[in-house]
Amino acid sequence: MDAYLQVTVSAAFFAALAGGVHCAAMCGPLIGIACGTRARNAGRAWMARSLAYNAGRIASYVAAGAITGALGAAGLALRGTPALQQLLLAAMGASLILMAAHVAGIAPIVNAVERAGAAGWRRIAPLTRRFLPVDTPPRAFGLGLILGWLPCGMVYVTLMAAAATADPLHGALVMGAFGLGTLPNTLAISAWSGPVFAAAKGRPGRFIIAAVIAVVGVLGLIKAAHPATAGLLGECLDIAGLGALFGGR
Repeated sequence: MDAYLQVTVSAAFFAALAGGVHCAAMCGPLIGIACGTRARNAGRAWMARSLAYNAGRIASYVAAGAITGALGAAGLALRGTPALQQLLLAAMGASLILMAAHVAGIAPIVNAVERAGAAGWRRIAPLTRRFLPVDTPPRAFGLGLILGWLPCGMVYVTLMAAAATADPLHGALVMGAFGLGTLPNTLAISAWSGPVFAAAKGRPGRFIIAAVIAVVGVLGLIKAAHPATAGLLGECLDIAGLGALFGGR
């Protein structure tokens, strides 16, 4: 993986980790349906259903990332010009800036994108009935597979970054990292009906993560506009001491 793909994968993970409040509001009731709570279930039964549900959800994210990455690759194959490559890089930088804004709570455009996906979700939603009641891990996995396509602005923004990788495997990696970043929060929600990690909920932590992701996005836009600055990203991360955090060069 090149440096910018590494930081994109890392940014997807940290952005999802910082989205605890969003996860609680959007996914909390669904997780309660799928898994119950630890207080109402024996430990093994709760954990098995919770892990199965999240495995299904993350599998859908990975599949979506592979699909969008393949679409980006198809675009490059049809018109593999340097200009298009720089456009994809710019799209990745812009998606990271949107991701940062969403983490910081200042991105109404992400909510608009989320609403735009509601029409497609209405066609998928009836499939959830096949997995209710969620009384076994396979049913929880199936429900997770379906709910992984639930309209979510944060998912859509991350899919933009996955498409910009122009590679199915890289797109899957981006979305897999995003899914893993959501896992601590969703497990906490399932266990305690709402509480999530304080660092993910706390405003200072979210702002710090958002600022770092935004800087990476801006550097991507600069790199897209001026290809000669190809080494700028790694150098800036090293100077800031963030090379190790985001995988280095």
